[in-house]
Amino acid sequence: MTEYLTVADGTLAYEVTGTTGPLIVLAHGMGDSRAAYRFLVPQLVAAGYRVANTDLRGCGESTAVWPSYTRTDIAGDLLALVRHLGGPAVLVGHSISGGAVTVAAAQAPELVTALVELTPFTRKQAVSLGSLRSSRFRRGMRHLVLMGVLGSANQWRKYLEVAYPGARPADWTQRLEQMDAELAEPGRMKALQKMGTTAATDAGAALPDVRCPVLVVQGTLDPDWASPQAEGEAILAELPDGIGRLTMIEGAGHYPHAQFPDEVAAAVLPFLESVGA
Repeated sequence: MTEYLTVADGTLAYEVTGTTGPLIVLAHGMGDSRAAYRFLVPQLVAAGYRVANTDLRGCGESTAVWPSYTRTDIAGDLLALVRHLGGPAVLVGHSISGGAVTVAAAQAPELVTALVELTPFTRKQAVSLGSLRSSRFRRGMRHLVLMGVLGSANQWRKYLEVAYPGARPADWTQRLEQMDAELAEPGRMKALQKMGTTAATDAGAALPDVRCPVLVVQGTLDPDWASPQAEGEAILAELPDGIGRLTMIEGAGHYPHAQFPDEVAAAVLPFLESVGA
């Protein structure tokens, strides 16, 4: 059942599954909704967690138009939800939200017990000539740039075709249609465009101030980096020594939790158990 939380500049939609156990808050990536975690939520609940799955500002059933869409903004929303539900919580963030959960953990360490960053945009990105040698990277970037400039749902679809290499969810066609319908709502495409232009400077700066355990999950075929493993290792290098771990999901693109939910759960659940979260 959808519930709503009003914060300073709008209303966040979320859904809580499970009634007992440690709290996990899930935050999806840009251009998506909480449906991104449709395969992972049941596994987390079955493992004994209470799971709050939220739509980001501008996405899903949350208010469409907000003053800004930075990682720090999203972090504030997530912390408000944790306080509302009675934290502390494990924060799971995908893509832009990977950066957001980093900011949240640095800002309010008493509310965050652990982080899981799924293919996260946590560090400030720079395109190198070496990156451009990767055809997968070039294709993904081309569609993202055209989506941002043109506000094109078609270009976003083309990006997703690259971002989901190989295996795709059984409901792939239906989910694409749902995303098209969501992006056609007033304000949703603008939110996607604005998220796509926010720099990760705030999240990168927060990495040294994180104190809780962190699991970074990267797909080996993620088109957003020429070397997803190198990006994951770079995130760990900027965290305090010893708190970060990296797991690579073979064959996954930018959405491992939708492509390979069993493999992601097999990485996340032992991590949370090992850190007592």
